[in-house]
Amino acid sequence: MLSMIELDNNIKKLRDIYSSEKGKKDAIEQEILDKTTKISTLDNDIDVLEKTNILLQRTSEYAREQSKYQIENLVTNCLQYIFDENMEFKIEINEAYGKPNAEFYVITNGVETIKTKPEDSRGGGIIDIISLALRISFLQIHNPKVFGPLILDEPAKHVSEEFIFNVSEFLKQISEMFNRQIIMVTHNNHLASIADLAYRVELNGITSVVEKVEN
Repeated sequence: MLSMIELDNNIKKLRDIYSSEKGKKDAIEQEILDKTTKISTLDNDIDVLEKTNILLQRTSEYAREQSKYQIENLVTNCLQYIFDENMEFKIEINEAYGKPNAEFYVITNGVETIKTKPEDSRGGGIIDIISLALRISFLQIHNPKVFGPLILDEPAKHVSEEFIFNVSEFLKQISEMFNRQIIMVTHNNHLASIADLAYRVELNGITSVVEKVEN
């Protein structure tokens, strides 16, 4: 039979065990509460990130469509001004390996609509003009704005004489419209004649001779 002292000691031990286990239980409950709160916060963060990602995708798609429209419009106007009013320039954007990929096409509207790649459309002249118009487009829509002249090296090298006058008029209008100086290297006398200031460079032996041209 236990004495009163032994009984008190046993009760004290049980109380100590109870207090210890209760402390562990309280700690576990607090940890569960903390983790539940953290999970809730993470869920909210994930929700915000998903919505932000959707917003960024839509913003990116909108910006891409706006840029696409501006480029198509300028290049189409260029082609119609120089070659044929029935020509259009189109950009088709597809996803390839998780990244946007752009394909360029020239569309000729007539009795039959013909859609071709630029390199398959009427020879090199079309490529020259599309390349010229794309350079102008990228320069104008770039953000931040790019200042300074437009520098061109033989911009209409493969364009036939039939359309050279149109090219020169287009360049003059672009310069005035966008208030941008054009510095051009060309062997074409007609393109050279539209310049406000022109120089002829000739090679004399191993020496380059520069002469001002009076237009």
